[in-house]
Amino acid sequence: MTMLKNAPAEAVPHTGPPIRRRARGRGLRALTYAGLVAAAAATLLPFIWMLLGSFKTQGELLRRPLTWWPKDPILSNYTTWFTDHGIGQFFVNSLVVAVVTVLGNLLFCSMVGYALAKMEFPGKRLLFLVVMLTLMVPGVVTFVPLFVMVSKLDLVNTYPGLILPFLVSPLGVFLMRQFMLGIPQSLLEAARIDGAGEFRTFTRIVMPLCGPPLATLGILTFLSSWNNFLWPLVAAQSEEKYTLPVALALFSTGQHATDYGLLLAGAVLIITPIIALFVALQRYFIQGVAGTGIK
Repeated sequence: MTMLKNAPAEAVPHTGPPIRRRARGRGLRALTYAGLVAAAAATLLPFIWMLLGSFKTQGELLRRPLTWWPKDPILSNYTTWFTDHGIGQFFVNSLVVAVVTVLGNLLFCSMVGYALAKMEFPGKRLLFLVVMLTLMVPGVVTFVPLFVMVSKLDLVNTYPGLILPFLVSPLGVFLMRQFMLGIPQSLLEAARIDGAGEFRTFTRIVMPLCGPPLATLGILTFLSSWNNFLWPLVAAQSEEKYTLPVALALFSTGQHATDYGLLLAGAVLIITPIIALFVALQRYFIQGVAGTGIK
């Protein structure tokens, strides 16, 4: 009896709670994936509708109930942009304005960000405060003063008039400063000990390390410039200087009716370069956003 009492009890595997936890984890994972798929579908549906609608006739677009797939696909909505409206000139205008604006922001925002992050000078904190306050000012507040300034300089209906007001952005300065704060000061001091000046330190040491934030700033600036509508509508006063969004609004919307097929085809032509740019630089964009702490 004594030996039976002292004998160790046979271990019974206890698998209930771990199994329930694994099942609960799989359930949460499935719900997460389902939510992501639903969100992706809700995001993509307007683009799918736009793409399919660009191949429909005006009558089919206005027909009720709505149809997704075009019954008689047409290409005339696209060919009209190239043959009747000369979209090539508008594309060149948008490309020139966007590329020069991007290059200006990459250069000037990087220089100001470097000065605010790594240099000491009187009024540094005040200058950074001004940059932060500028971020809070809506664009419509400065719209009229900017146009008056451009008009006084006789730059209306010119490329400089479309570009100069946007060559530097406070968001770009903030983004570059935040990233450059993470660059070790010892690296810059070593370059200065070797005889490098500030400009050489900036171009040879700092800028090669700023690939992700530069890509992020480039994408954001290109997107903003490419989609800008109100300023080119006012500053470009002839068809020779119209950008794509202005041409899309003016040529697809008539006095009494809107050509929805032409509108959708133009929208597809406008967003295609943006999607291609983001796909090409998405890895750097994600790194830049994560590295600068922008939410």
